[in-house]
Amino acid sequence: MGSLDYEIGILSKIVEVDTESVSKKGYKKCAAIIVNEAKKNGLEAEIADGERGAKDGLARPNVIVTLDAGSDATLLLESHFDIVPPGPNWTHPPFKLTLKGNKAYGRGTSDNKAAIAAALGAMRQLRKEKPDINIKLLAGIDEEIGGEFGAEYVVSDYGLRGDATLILDAGNDRLYLGASGVMWGIITVEGKQGHAGSPYKAKNAIDEAIRLLAALEPYKKMVEKKESVLETPEGAPRRYVWGRFTTTMIKAGEKENVIPGTCEIRFDRRLLPEESVEKTEEELRTYFQAALDKTGCKASLELTNKQAGYHTPRDLAFVKTVQRSIEKTIGRSLPLAGELGGNDGGFFAKQGIPVVCYGTIRADTQYHGIDEFVHLEDLEDTRDVVVNLGRAKREEIKQ
Repeated sequence: MGSLDYEIGILSKIVEVDTESVSKKGYKKCAAIIVNEAKKNGLEAEIADGERGAKDGLARPNVIVTLDAGSDATLLLESHFDIVPPGPNWTHPPFKLTLKGNKAYGRGTSDNKAAIAAALGAMRQLRKEKPDINIKLLAGIDEEIGGEFGAEYVVSDYGLRGDATLILDAGNDRLYLGASGVMWGIITVEGKQGHAGSPYKAKNAIDEAIRLLAALEPYKKMVEKKESVLETPEGAPRRYVWGRFTTTMIKAGEKENVIPGTCEIRFDRRLLPEESVEKTEEELRTYFQAALDKTGCKASLELTNKQAGYHTPRDLAFVKTVQRSIEKTIGRSLPLAGELGGNDGGFFAKQGIPVVCYGTIRADTQYHGIDEFVHLEDLEDTRDVVVNLGRAKREEIKQ
């Protein structure tokens, strides 16, 4: 393993900052560290503050780091420094980088701060080599909660553009050419509140919700029959990315002796990378109405998040360029696949920018879990993939 002193040093600094995506309290401090590191190494840095779109007084400091080679071809790199809360029972402190063997522990190490450290390390090295292409790193925020004032704001409103994008927010077992879309929603089921001692005078909203969910089983089965042209990550139970509909939250009731008058059901619908959001919504509403007609339940449906997936064709020059960079780095080629989850890549794809994904989130790294860690060899490989990709000729990036 080569020297990782610089990358580990950056990772240590940004892991120590709690950048939990709900409170956003650590965003400014972490962004300042990234800006300082960029400028210290002769790179340009600017802040695209998504608060201008949110208008809620909470800073959204997306950092754009630029290596300007004076080229007409620009490679975009993207990662995020917001995290999910650590939760209790960690063996290692979540906000202090702990090195143990060939692993580095801490919240956000694999998802997704190691990728930022790797990208900065690569850009630091490439700056000395006078590359043939410009490179811009977006170290964004709010990815864990949808990215509206993170990458989406930077691409759609701030106007960040490039010829191709490498999302450094994925595993390293595959080269990912797409990610699943997502649709979240709330079903509110109505009953009639009453005393538990006299249930015949009430209508239990929980019972109504159970009946409604049972009537939505045909929809769930229909969704699961959908298959993408993209294969799944390692360890998945099916060969190709498939549609998924999952009930994720149920909320009802206030007290043991009160029959609830309403029951709230929340769900997560995962779309195929190439599946239309509009068609998905139409299908869902059709099946939902059929379930209401069948059960006689009284309920409403509200969609709270709709984000399309994306699918980059495998025959693009950029895809082949990334494949060669990976093979040169790790000594072997990787299978092509689609992600079961989503990422910020959809915001770039929406603008017609080709997107592929690779990164430090190996399946065993306990991301979003207790004692999250990153394999140091993955930090090194991600850095070196970016270095090799940054050595590409302009025609290997521009389509």
